[in-house]
Amino acid sequence: MFHQRGNRGGMSVGEALKAFLAQKTALNILLLINVGVWVLVMLVGLAAWLAKSESGNVLVRYLAVPSALSSLSHRPWTVLSYMFLHERFWHLFFNMWMLYFGGMVFKQFLSDAKLVWTYLLGGLFGALFFVGAYNIFPVFEETKTIGLALGASASVISILVAAAAYRPDYEVNLLILGRMRFMWIAIIMVAIDLLTLQNGNVGGHIAHIGGAFWGFIYGMLLRRGFDMLFVFKRQGKPRPTRFKVVKEKKKRKEKQARTQRPVSDEEYNRRKAETERDMDAILDKIAKNGYSALTKEEKDFLFSNSGKGHTNG
Repeated sequence: MFHQRGNRGGMSVGEALKAFLAQKTALNILLLINVGVWVLVMLVGLAAWLAKSESGNVLVRYLAVPSALSSLSHRPWTVLSYMFLHERFWHLFFNMWMLYFGGMVFKQFLSDAKLVWTYLLGGLFGALFFVGAYNIFPVFEETKTIGLALGASASVISILVAAAAYRPDYEVNLLILGRMRFMWIAIIMVAIDLLTLQNGNVGGHIAHIGGAFWGFIYGMLLRRGFDMLFVFKRQGKPRPTRFKVVKEKKKRKEKQARTQRPVSDEEYNRRKAETERDMDAILDKIAKNGYSALTKEEKDFLFSNSGKGHTNG
């Protein structure tokens, strides 16, 4: 759907898959969980078919989120499990394709942790909108006791919309349409859900809208410098000790003293060689894994020593 520069030397499918599995990023883990659950569902469905089971695939009913509040009270875990559940291959394929596409854009600006939280909370809002709509609006009166929702769509749209809300000016190259703002892709997808709400898969469209709602709220808050999830970070991060604070101050003073006093030609050449060596290592890392693979420290070092920023299209 969008262009990226590939490996100049070429890479086989096996090598590409091996490299993908070796990265162990949050995006890769989410993709693998979805595929793994789908394989498990297929195996359970095959066993049910061989046994001529009249109850069908019991795993789908066990993991999909029900619209009936009575059923949800007995299966509360489904508000999480449903967002990793797919029953059809093409449903899985499309969702994983969009998850990879949206996740790669998301990671250009935001962290792996925020990607996971956006996926999970986007899915939770999708379930909330689905269950709420089926139990509030009269049009669902006859189906609210039997409705089920499954799939990663709400989570995926949440990631797409969050990235678009955070960086509405970001552009991607589409194969047919050419260069286009990512914001318009998210708007078009949400508009399709709204306009086709009456044309089938009503529960799915409503869940998508719920995921988009969370993605928009979270992306806009992040754009304004406010992360509502900062509480989780502070609880898990130990406070610095007095010894560590004093040590950090001492390091800053020593660094300032080194930069202020004149240095010899030998010291200057040594520092210059170290800087060039670090720059080469960072550029090699970008060539192999892309700019998003850099740590914050590496990005700061690259920016301060290159004289200009770096953008990915």
